[in-house]
Amino acid sequence: MGEKMKEASYDVLVIGGGIAGGEAALNLANNGLTVLIVEKDLSVGGKMILLSKVFPTLDCSACITTPKISEIARHRNITIFTGSEVRKIRKKNENDFEADLIRHPRYVDAEKCTGCQLCEEACPVVVPDGYQFNLVGRKAAFIPFSIANPRAAAIDIESCTLCGACEKACPPGCIDFTQEPEEYHIKVRSVIIATGFRLFDPLLIPRYGYGLHKNIITSMQMERQLAPTRPFNTILRPGDGKVPCKIAYVLCSGSRDASVGNPVCSQICCMYSIKQAQLLMGALPMADVTIYYLNIRSFGKGFEEFYEQAKGMGVSFVKGKIGKISENPNGDLLLRYEDINENRVKEKVHDMVVLSVGIVANRDVSSFFGEGLLKLDPYNFVSQPDQLLRPAKTSIDGVFVAGTASGPMDIPDSILSSGSASAETISYIIGRNE
Repeated sequence: MGEKMKEASYDVLVIGGGIAGGEAALNLANNGLTVLIVEKDLSVGGKMILLSKVFPTLDCSACITTPKISEIARHRNITIFTGSEVRKIRKKNENDFEADLIRHPRYVDAEKCTGCQLCEEACPVVVPDGYQFNLVGRKAAFIPFSIANPRAAAIDIESCTLCGACEKACPPGCIDFTQEPEEYHIKVRSVIIATGFRLFDPLLIPRYGYGLHKNIITSMQMERQLAPTRPFNTILRPGDGKVPCKIAYVLCSGSRDASVGNPVCSQICCMYSIKQAQLLMGALPMADVTIYYLNIRSFGKGFEEFYEQAKGMGVSFVKGKIGKISENPNGDLLLRYEDINENRVKEKVHDMVVLSVGIVANRDVSSFFGEGLLKLDPYNFVSQPDQLLRPAKTSIDGVFVAGTASGPMDIPDSILSSGSASAETISYIIGRNE
């Protein structure tokens, strides 16, 4: 690291710039503490900013997230590092942590970038768009998505051919291929872990045919098709661009299944599938939407009414376990399933299948501290020693957890969790100073 390492000091390090990390940072900053948010993606906002609407109110997710993210980005007490990672965190004493960070280059001067997208238009290289979950392509010079914050371009250097087209097209001349990774050594008084979750990889369930049959997609891919910043102007199946008429949802795809290493309920899959089903009924009024489930867990405020509303709209619910999904020559999909109520095996054809994938732990957190210092639970989420009375507390004094880094939860619970984490952090810092 040597002479090039930069040094800085803040009151609190927040790892993760999603809704939980951002809310915790804002609470801390409003109480006069200086906060550094470290986010590995090129934009803050996490997964919530990519959603269509939120359940059960069907409020616009981006409409909620964008003003909040703008407030966080403009706050004088908050510094944001996007495209950055935490390497190591060491606790020296009470109220004394040291962390090594790395900021990866965007190869664009984000301060100068106007977001005009002329570099994107000029770039000749097309690669899969990860922010649209590979439904469409993007250029090697790109803005992550239209409401990204910061709304600045970046260069995918691994795909870039260094042709120079983006440099010639950029009016302010902000393309800079000489940028190198920046290493930081920072001192903070407390740490909040808000690293979020990862989605279950459906390739781990071969019998569903994901990756083999083109018209099987994940729930997040469907979410992007329903979102205001969606890649298409309507709902399309990827195999042939046809508007689907018979759509099936397979719940518990990678949840409550010990055979794939995730025996816990992900808590959100039932409700986000029902939300998407309602939105599909509005977007495609003539479509049939069927949800195959084991149990509907509508446990939150207004959730049961939301479930009943979907049934009233015409969404079909089939209590059945999917055994196998195979493809017909025309791209339609044959679902073979056990009808639990009738206790027999049935088959039904759909022209598009959505796998309601579950939540799994983000294992990046295990590498932040020394071996075994930060305790994890049996499912690799951050352990909560006192889950009832002090849910934000971790096994390290002065380190707190917010949002789905501690386990599956929905957006309102993530925000409540961030409030708990920020309150614990303030109490820890003030208490140590008295």
